[in-house]
Amino acid sequence: MEQLIAQIVGGAVGGSASGKVVKGSDMGSMLNAVVGAVGGVGGGQLLGGLLGGMTGDAAGGMDIGALVGNAVGGGVAGMVVQAIVGMVVKKMRG
Repeated sequence: MEQLIAQIVGGAVGGSASGKVVKGSDMGSMLNAVVGAVGGVGGGQLLGGLLGGMTGDAAGGMDIGALVGNAVGGGVAGMVVQAIVGMVVKKMRG
């Protein structure tokens, strides 16, 4: 559960940052964060599936390294997804 929360928060932060930095992708603060959070969860799940056991618990406790990795992975995925979706939406609007 902690990994999912880290992915959501990281994705939302990444999406918000991407909307402000990448020209032509800003959809508004709230929508940037939501799209980023969805991208963060999707990217985090994909990364977790590829890496296997590296993103789990350490002896039943919280593994801070895995938690930070999930947040960073979610943030990067959130940035990428928000930038792509923002540019596509902008193109469709004209």
